[in-house]
Amino acid sequence: MIIPVTAGLIFREGKLLITRRPGGSHLAGLWELPGGKQDPGETLPECLKRELREELGVEVAVHELLHECEHEYPLKTVKLHFFRCTLLQGEPQPLQCAELAWVTAPELSQYEFPPPDASLLESLQRGELLRFFNP
Repeated sequence: MIIPVTAGLIFREGKLLITRRPGGSHLAGLWELPGGKQDPGETLPECLKRELREELGVEVAVHELLHECEHEYPLKTVKLHFFRCTLLQGEPQPLQCAELAWVTAPELSQYEFPPPDASLLESLQRGELLRFFNP
């Protein structure tokens, strides 16, 4: 069974919002793009809006799908859907994550991310998605 997961790329003033997974969770301590698992009956954009509200206390507009990938962990397979988002309301707070950071494309290499995020982050660092860093 493949678990659908969404993640949001939220850019502001040339920086991307990343979050750190809390202790005691799967992949604890690693950094990631915020989001989470799709609930039954939810569309992917609905899932991402809910997850960002719960995790960060913000309301977002979900825009285009930028990237998809599947990753097999020992006990499960996830399919990640990365969407560009814009903040509509609220200032991100670490409600269900250990911490958050706003980073530039070159700074991404200073953070350790789970394997599924790697191909998207490599695209960002290679410049393929740099246009989203520029306001």
